[in-house]
Amino acid sequence: MHSLTPDDVERAADRLAGHTRPVTVTPAEDGVWLALEHMQHTGSFKARGAHNFLAAHREAGTLPAAGVTIASGGNAGLACAWAARRQGVRATVFLPENAPHVKVAKLRGYGADVRLVGTEYAQALAACEEFARTTGALASHAYDHPLIAAGAGTLLDEIRERVPGLDTVVVAVGGGGLFAGVATAARAHGIRTVAVEPENCRALHAALAAGRVVDVTVDSVAADALGARRVSETALRVAGDAGVRTVLVPDAEIVRARQALWDDRRLAVEHAGAAALAALAGGERAAYVPAAGERVAVVVCGANTDPSDLVRR
Repeated sequence: MHSLTPDDVERAADRLAGHTRPVTVTPAEDGVWLALEHMQHTGSFKARGAHNFLAAHREAGTLPAAGVTIASGGNAGLACAWAARRQGVRATVFLPENAPHVKVAKLRGYGADVRLVGTEYAQALAACEEFARTTGALASHAYDHPLIAAGAGTLLDEIRERVPGLDTVVVAVGGGGLFAGVATAARAHGIRTVAVEPENCRALHAALAAGRVVDVTVDSVAADALGARRVSETALRVAGDAGVRTVLVPDAEIVRARQALWDDRRLAVEHAGAAALAALAGGERAAYVPAAGERVAVVVCGANTDPSDLVRR
């Protein structure tokens, strides 16, 4: 698998033109903007990578009659099913049995064949790989593929267009697809990337500490979207760049950030969608404190949530 490059992201942007929604960016406070990618098709940035993946295979004539299959905590499966429907091919999506009901229902609404296996992403992935082997379906991935990461990376240039002089972009990390794509594009423009993980879903931190990809335990309020047991090799390579900073945030701050997005802006997002914002919470005690005059964009992504727990009674 070749290393991800800015050219890969540029080619992805050409494929996505007219198919995905340009990101909406809104000011949050002095020097900080929110990139509202939860308004993307299917409710997350994953639509970018899924469309790029299938469009590239369509161009190459490598979309099989058996369609495409993917294992996902939910959002990548939604994106794959959406992109497959647009390409006119079948999607078979494997999820853990504890996947949020709202995501399962939406998947079926996109026409996907939904299969619930195990309690962790890794178990669903093993079943997906066996399905691809026996049926000939094209195996996609929630994050660990250069076409998926390149598609996600197209978000960066859209943010740059809306925030002139951008210094830093803050993104949440699960398996590392969004991070790898965005950081690759950001590096080409001298922009810092801050990678944010929940304290107990730290696949990237663990990999950096070990110097290689390792399995981690997964235990976070944001685990349904950020609960990858291991980060991609691509994300690990990109994280070694001098323009990348990694931070951890506690679940309590993620919960508060999610609630604040609802209370202050009426934005209903998943816990994972608020994780990047949580890194800036807490004033001088925040996981990431921007310097004076620093222009920061925080990616808010993941709208596939049950908002009933956001309404204060």
